[in-house]
Amino acid sequence: MAPLMDHPAPAGGEPLSAAGELEMPFSDTVKYVLLAVSVALLVLALGILAWQAFRCCTQTHAAYTRQGAVVRELLYSGDTSTTAGKYSGAPSTKMRRLSRCLPQAQSPSSGSCRAEGDEEGEQFNDETVDGSLRFSVHFDQPLSRLVVHVLRLEGLPKHSQTCRLQLFVKLQLMWAGSAAVELVGRRDEEGEWTPPALWTALQEWQTRVVKGSCNTLFGDQFSCILQEDAAALQRVHLRIEVCDFDKFSRHTVLGEVRVPLGQLNISRPLELHRDLQRPQKDLVGEVLLSLKFLPTAQRLEVGLLKVRTVPTEICSDAALYVKISVQCNQYKLRYQRTSVVARCLVTIFNEVLMFSLPEFPMERCKILVSVYQTRTTWKSPKQLVGQLTVGKERIAEDEHWNLMMRSVRQPVAKWHGLLL
Repeated sequence: MAPLMDHPAPAGGEPLSAAGELEMPFSDTVKYVLLAVSVALLVLALGILAWQAFRCCTQTHAAYTRQGAVVRELLYSGDTSTTAGKYSGAPSTKMRRLSRCLPQAQSPSSGSCRAEGDEEGEQFNDETVDGSLRFSVHFDQPLSRLVVHVLRLEGLPKHSQTCRLQLFVKLQLMWAGSAAVELVGRRDEEGEWTPPALWTALQEWQTRVVKGSCNTLFGDQFSCILQEDAAALQRVHLRIEVCDFDKFSRHTVLGEVRVPLGQLNISRPLELHRDLQRPQKDLVGEVLLSLKFLPTAQRLEVGLLKVRTVPTEICSDAALYVKISVQCNQYKLRYQRTSVVARCLVTIFNEVLMFSLPEFPMERCKILVSVYQTRTTWKSPKQLVGQLTVGKERIAEDEHWNLMMRSVRQPVAKWHGLLL
């Protein structure tokens, strides 16, 4: 057997546990202060965590409650409200069945398309337009040449903002083509419905930009050759707009002047002095638009089916494309555009563009459809053909938007007027 050996105890007679103790070079007062600070920070962190948890729970409950109420309103609401817009020859719209995939919507009594604004930012208020424009018009019959001379702008209000304006004059030679097919016009004196005329721009000009003053002198002259005879002037109007220049192409229309050339004797140079009027839109085409709303996926599908316009001339390289932008609850979504299709009397697209909406509820939502013309053979700047707006405001909503909300998850097609 191995003998047991006793090890001697450590020197000094201290126990082994006492050798492992650590001594901090701080006084007891400092230790108690550090402990109190640590406890205070812990209590603060726990309070912030509890407040965040309570806030998250309350917001989630409120969001689900609001979403459920909106969905019930979409599915079971039976109220209808319509808004009307203004444009020259204001037509109303009617429903058309496109194909088997598009349901037959309830026929509205009357409605009209509405243009609240466009990409160029043309805006005007309800106040009286001040100012007048001097210009001259002359039609040389032997040469079939129309000459327009913009002289000066007079009578602008005298205030500090007038000096900041950069004025220019935009001229458009509008021609009344064929009548609208899908839009219903107004009743005449005999009680019959007369379809509105579709206008088209034969020629466009623009003067130089002049810094604003009370009396702005332009002196620009423009001319073009009209292939039609003098009798065709009965369907030609001269549309002159006074605009404030913007470097981002969001020009503001201050006023306009419309002159029916067929009612004037312009065989000799005729100088005119006309007061500025409030700007109005002209009906330049028709667009068959389809809308479908998916509340679960929070998605809006905009289908562009057909575009009917009156081309001034049949060009083999003329083509159309459409740009669609959606603005919902003051949040502008990224715009989408269709493919380029050769232009004809009725241009068929049959394309569907999908937009993901930000959130419920949709207090304001506006769909802006802009139709542009371009060339396929050579690179040319795009030309705006017309625009239309469909959507909902905080108080009122468009008729087509109302029909879409009442037919959730089903496409609803309708004709709209294209305005310029």
